[in-house]
Amino acid sequence: MSQTRIAFIGGGNMARSLVAGLIADGHAPTALTVSDPLPEQRTRLGEAHGIHTTDSNAAAVADAEVIVLAVKPQVAPAVCRALAGQLREPAPLVVSVMAGVTEASICAWLGRPVPLVRSMPNTPVLVQSGAIALHANAIATPAQRNLAEEIMRAGGLTRWVAGERDLDAVTAVSGSGPAYFLLLMEALEHAAVAEGLEPEAARLLSIQTALGAARMAMESDESPEELRRRVTSPGGTTERALEVLTEGGLEALVTRAVAAARARAVELSQLLGADA
Repeated sequence: MSQTRIAFIGGGNMARSLVAGLIADGHAPTALTVSDPLPEQRTRLGEAHGIHTTDSNAAAVADAEVIVLAVKPQVAPAVCRALAGQLREPAPLVVSVMAGVTEASICAWLGRPVPLVRSMPNTPVLVQSGAIALHANAIATPAQRNLAEEIMRAGGLTRWVAGERDLDAVTAVSGSGPAYFLLLMEALEHAAVAEGLEPEAARLLSIQTALGAARMAMESDESPEELRRRVTSPGGTTERALEVLTEGGLEALVTRAVAAARARAVELSQLLGADA
């Protein structure tokens, strides 16, 4: 993949992170092009990574083998419609990192069916630690699926989902999920300060504890449930704290929160799809 010609439409945080990850993985900078209307974005990307930049989407996709749509969902209809007559033949692989924009909408805006992979990354992609779900339409070949996965793997862990609708659940779990964990870290930090710890110590201890727990879960063959049991001594401090969280309905609250986020993801998809 190191010489695959990839055009990024949009030079924001997601595109910058994927570009950095691709280059770190050995992709040739000269094979990457980013189109963005803001001169400062183009300058930053060009100087940092030595890639091609342009303010013309048409120029960016002229000879691209892969087009990564990394613009805000609200401008997706106009961007895709402007690209409709610019795509080479045969149609390049299109990879979308736009939340809530369906495959049907993208193809409708582009004016024809194209090999398409939708991805749902989350913000830890910015530090190459993202959780990224993928779904391909029926036109995408196995080789194109592999190519899309290699590109997105530059941002973190990748997993395929069986149906496009599953991406709404992914949005609710891992797409919004970093905010859930950050909220818990924030609450833990505040509780630590209330117990007398200095704010800086409280912040660092809560962050490192979250990182350590995540690494334990990732590197262990045991489930999070089993790992939790192992660190919960009968009659100890952890057990007492978990009793309070359980009595407060933590699990039911998380279930409700994820369901609410998924419902909102469906609503937003329907609103965006109405313009297709």
